[in-house]
Amino acid sequence: MSFTLEDLPYPYDALQPYLSRESFEYHHDKHHATYVTNANNLVKGTEYEGKPIEEVIVTSYNRNTPIFNNVAQHYNHHHYWKWLKPNGGGAIPEKVAKAIVDAFGSVEKFKEDFQKEGLGQFGSGWIWLEVKDGKLALRKTPNAENPLIHGAHPILVADVWEHSYYIDYRNRRADYLKAFLDHIVNWEYVEERLDQAP
Repeated sequence: MSFTLEDLPYPYDALQPYLSRESFEYHHDKHHATYVTNANNLVKGTEYEGKPIEEVIVTSYNRNTPIFNNVAQHYNHHHYWKWLKPNGGGAIPEKVAKAIVDAFGSVEKFKEDFQKEGLGQFGSGWIWLEVKDGKLALRKTPNAENPLIHGAHPILVADVWEHSYYIDYRNRRADYLKAFLDHIVNWEYVEERLDQAP
């Protein structure tokens, strides 16, 4: 089983003005494509070849850094594209909203904390909403790391590597995170991932 770069689930210009066609052409077609190519080349002939992607991520962490970095980045981006959609944001499905309120007190507090954590991630990384031990929590991770290596199940992520927003926002990460939550997040995919949580 090899890793595959899937097409975006929407046209390249579908998320304008929040993320541009040019941004996706670089982020998906160049950055993500490179991770997929590297991941396939690196796992060939190793103990990781043919294993499920989640297993490769967990077992290669702190054991084989090049494989971990490229496979985890493929996983992170594969889901990130699905957590975006045209005309996103807006109403949160009832099940997701209830889980958020239970964990954070209110949807507004969750959004505030999500943006604060995203801004607080120094350098390249990700800000996740995860399920661990049946509860929702936020986690920021550097570089390619994700909740899987911490025994958690990711249900939402914002990519805060500069290449994910710099074409459209330059150094304004706060504006990108606000646009992410208000206009392009795909809450239905969050609900789908929540339903899949162990």
